[in-house]
Amino acid sequence: MSRKYFGTDGVRGRVGEAPITPELVMKLGWAAGKVLADNAESTGKVVIGKDTRVSGYLLESALEAGLSAAGVDVSLIGPMPTPGIAYLTRTARAQAGIVISASHNPYYDNGIKFFAPDGFKLPDETERNIEAMMDQPMHTQEAAKLGKAVRYPDAAGRYIEFCKSTFPNRLNLNGIKVALDCANGAAYHVAPPVFTELGADVIAMANEPDGFNINEECGSTAPQALINLVRQSGADVGIALDGDGDRLIMVDENGSLVDGDQILYVIAAAHRDGRPFEGGVVGTLMTNLGLEKAFQQAGIPFKRSDVGDRYVMAAMKQHGWRLGGESSGHIICLEQSTTGDGIVAALLVLKIMLESGKPLSALAAGMRVFPQKMINIKTDAKFDYSGSDAVSTAVRETEATLADKGRVLLRASGTEPLIRVMIEGEDEQLVNRLCESLADVVRSEAAMA
Repeated sequence: MSRKYFGTDGVRGRVGEAPITPELVMKLGWAAGKVLADNAESTGKVVIGKDTRVSGYLLESALEAGLSAAGVDVSLIGPMPTPGIAYLTRTARAQAGIVISASHNPYYDNGIKFFAPDGFKLPDETERNIEAMMDQPMHTQEAAKLGKAVRYPDAAGRYIEFCKSTFPNRLNLNGIKVALDCANGAAYHVAPPVFTELGADVIAMANEPDGFNINEECGSTAPQALINLVRQSGADVGIALDGDGDRLIMVDENGSLVDGDQILYVIAAAHRDGRPFEGGVVGTLMTNLGLEKAFQQAGIPFKRSDVGDRYVMAAMKQHGWRLGGESSGHIICLEQSTTGDGIVAALLVLKIMLESGKPLSALAAGMRVFPQKMINIKTDAKFDYSGSDAVSTAVRETEATLADKGRVLLRASGTEPLIRVMIEGEDEQLVNRLCESLADVVRSEAAMA
């Protein structure tokens, strides 16, 4: 069954345009409520959280109305990182958790994603059932059976304590200066207390959201401001989250960027009680070739999945592994959390720094980052690059030029109308030249489509 509403990470789009309109989101809430109620022994409840976008108020009310019409009770969490909502869904014994967020996208986008009672993403089958229900006429329950809505008590405090509980009691962050970029997003009120209460000297930035400045020249997708802050303040480490707090990019004490691939390397390469890392690691098609080679050298099994934390998680479950992630900073540590959690992953890296006595730069030095160039090309959503002979020929010629010293990747974004052209190799100048050339071909073909 083809997906009409759900993409790789829930339902997402520009606010005011289908499917992110009040009418469709209310229908989505009703459809989800009907499906969830059919699968439950009682009406139970659904928890709803959001990031700091101004449209969150609108969509929260629409979801609440739809769920209530289906006879499902609602607990409203308010602004909360996506992993916090997953955690509270689990501990509240809720039927589902709903996140209103477009993650790293600009403020004018928004989205809806769901968590199952166990804190993991909804199964594909449940999403398909919700989609099917969206096509049914909407009927409101009789007044006596309507769902009720309440505020979730002390949601922020509960999640703060959970994050702190993943950090060993025997350790503290006393004497460590942390530069913290909250992306003017959902973690603005929870991330600073976590690190401060563990003893760190926290210098926070982008922690004053106004509904419009989420991810704006800040956060994991725009880390230059954090790099500058680390260099100016002499911080020991920089931590950049994204708008919904499930991504992590770090900056070492020298002001150098440490991306998701390097963070995966630091975590996997760390020894536990003198024993090497157990199990393997899942990356994605976008994972830097340098990480794969570093793991080969260390004897750590490694597999690639399609891009998206849903696919990373599926591969982790398939292989029975506990660690996976993406270059963008989604780091999934199943021993701590059921989804990517920027705060928890940062605490894990800080733990490794303390236990090893090494700065972040030294921990990341074991992985050589291969030069990588990616160009995003805006296209019509209907354009299919795989059907273009010109693009196929250009890809083959590029691969022949790189030989065994690099790789080529073209993929359509799962959340935006973009084609991503990525080339990676040993020679940076060659990588840049080949990427520009291939992108020109894709751009030209897209324009004629």
